[in-house]
Amino acid sequence: MTIYGVALLALCFLVGKITGTLLGAAIGIDGDVGGVGFAMLLLVVGNNWLKHRGGLRRVTEGGILFWSAMYIPIIVAMASVQNVRAALTGGWVALLAGVAATVGGFLLVPVLSRIGRPAATQTEHE
Repeated sequence: MTIYGVALLALCFLVGKITGTLLGAAIGIDGDVGGVGFAMLLLVVGNNWLKHRGGLRRVTEGGILFWSAMYIPIIVAMASVQNVRAALTGGWVALLAGVAATVGGFLLVPVLSRIGRPAATQTEHE
């Protein structure tokens, strides 16, 4: 059912939010550091894991697809209430985190581009 997709998203969000809050506390920032990003990564990994194990039905994917369409507006709304001042007073820590995330994203482009590609296509391009 669609509700299972929504439940998976909610579980990933809660785990991501807790992880982000704990990470913020570990580096001395009173707030969430990347909780929504962690949630999205957990959702992608959980979704792929369930698909490969055959545990994700079509209707469950409907719940995930519904919320993926709503995800960008929700993220924009959440970002508007984050404590920007705490991030800016982090100085070098905030800058280093941004640079590390950007470099990590660039390094993951080839890996992510291979996900979902048929095995025959992967061997042709290598």
